[in-house]
Amino acid sequence: MVRDIFINLAVKNLPNAIAFFTHLGFTFNPQYTDDTATCMILGEHIYAMLLTEEKFKGFTPKAICNAHTHSEVLTCVAVADREKVDELVSKALAAGGRTLGDPKDYGFMYQHSFEDLDGHIWELIAMQEDAVA
Repeated sequence: MVRDIFINLAVKNLPNAIAFFTHLGFTFNPQYTDDTATCMILGEHIYAMLLTEEKFKGFTPKAICNAHTHSEVLTCVAVADREKVDELVSKALAAGGRTLGDPKDYGFMYQHSFEDLDGHIWELIAMQEDAVA
């Protein structure tokens, strides 16, 4: 049904956003990168398009949400284990991001989140497959 997922996020300063996510270990597809946008690779067939606000405005007649004061979307990504969750949150903090609270351990799932430089919320989870079954 769906072949690829592209999450589109408005950013105020594209070079700063690229530096932030590079610090977290993400890479970018140069085919979809210019002065107005970049394609961050989240996983196989999953991407986040980081678009300058001007570029983003070209795709919608709606006002851009101030993600520092309003929630627009919660982007949740699953990683290998709780150590990776903690590592990514630590890297986000070191690169200028902030957390929204303490990590949560639900037994079958470990979760923690951070805000990027533009206030977009990234939830990180590690699921224990055997606990879910």
